[in-house]
Amino acid sequence: MGLFRLLFWIALIAAAVWLWRRLSRKSAAPRRQQTTLSMVRCARCGVHVPRDQALQAGEQWYCSRAHLEQGSESGGH
Repeated sequence: MGLFRLLFWIALIAAAVWLWRRLSRKSAAPRRQQTTLSMVRCARCGVHVPRDQALQAGEQWYCSRAHLEQGSESGGH
């Protein structure tokens, strides 16, 4: 009976330590905040690029300097 009691206490302590480590790890982990990027469509080729990387001419957006210089006359969808 003594061996059963000893194994019970060892299992109980191990479970408590495991649970404590699991809960403390989750609360200490930094939370990443999701951010969404505003996307715009290139007037020349139609590819979508993040707004902060796109080039604007008037109300048109372009994915690169070459497409900005070429304009939208022969491209786009």
